[in-house]
Amino acid sequence: MGFLNKMERKFGKYAISNLTFWLLGAWVVGFIIQYTMPEVQRLLTLEPMFILHGQVWRIVSWILIPPSVNLIFLIFFLSCYYFIGTSIERTIGTFRYNVYLLGGICSSILGAFLLYAVYFLVTGGIQVNMIGYYFSTEYITMSLFLLFAVLYPNVEFRLYFLIPIKVKWLGILDAVWMGYMFLVMGLPGRVAILSSLLNFFIFYFGTRNYRQVSPKEIRRKQAFRQQVRHSSQVVKHKCAICGRTEEDGEGLEFRFCSKCDGNYEYCQDHLFTHQHVRRG
Repeated sequence: MGFLNKMERKFGKYAISNLTFWLLGAWVVGFIIQYTMPEVQRLLTLEPMFILHGQVWRIVSWILIPPSVNLIFLIFFLSCYYFIGTSIERTIGTFRYNVYLLGGICSSILGAFLLYAVYFLVTGGIQVNMIGYYFSTEYITMSLFLLFAVLYPNVEFRLYFLIPIKVKWLGILDAVWMGYMFLVMGLPGRVAILSSLLNFFIFYFGTRNYRQVSPKEIRRKQAFRQQVRHSSQVVKHKCAICGRTEEDGEGLEFRFCSKCDGNYEYCQDHLFTHQHVRRG
C-alpha cells in the first residue's frame, strides 16, 4: 500500500468523489436504452474487433450495459449498490475507491484485448467478434460486493426482505458461485472473471498482514501461549515443610498455623508436627 500512498499524495486531488452515483447513473441510462432501444445496446458492447476498426466509443460505452436485474427490483438494486459503494468509499477513501473501481474496469478492457489477441494468433488472423458477450458489468458488481463483505462482514441484509443474513455469508456464496462458473466456462468466461476481479484480488492480498502467518511469528505466539499457561497455573496452597500443593492430591488439606510468626501454611501431615517459626 506504500505505492498507493505516494500516488494519493500526487493525484488524490483528481479523484472523483461519490463515483458510485455516476456509475449507477450510467446504469440507469443503460436500462432506458435496454427497454426502449434494444438494437442500440448491440453497439455498446466491449468488442475489441470493432474498436480496432474505428468504433472507439465501445471502450467506455460497455459500462452503460447494466447487470441483469428484473425491472421490479431495479430501485432496490440501485439503492443497495449505492449504499455498498458509498460505504466502501468512506472506509478506504475516495482515491483508493477510484483506483479500485476504475482499476476493475480497466483490467476488464485489458482482458478483452488480450483474449482477442490470443484468438487472433491461434486462428491465424481470423478476427473474432463475440468477445464482448462475456465482458459485462455483472462481475464489476460482484467485485464491489466482495469488497463490501470483507470490510463489513457482520452487516445484515434482509434476504427476500424477510430473512436476516450477514454479508460475509452472501460474500462466500458469491465466491463459490464464481468459482463454479470459472470451472464450467471456457477460456473467454474465465478471462472475463479473472480480469474483472483482479482489483479485488490485488486489494485483498495486498492488505493482508502476512507476518502473522510466518513460521517465526507462529513459533513466537506458541511460546507466548505456553508462558501464559504456565504463569496462570498458580497454586493456592503449599506446605512450608514438604512443598506439596493441592495439585498433588484431591484429599489434601492445608491450614495456616496460628502459633508461627508469619503466614506459614502446612499440609495435614505437618500441621501438628512441624516446629513453630519464631522471630527474634
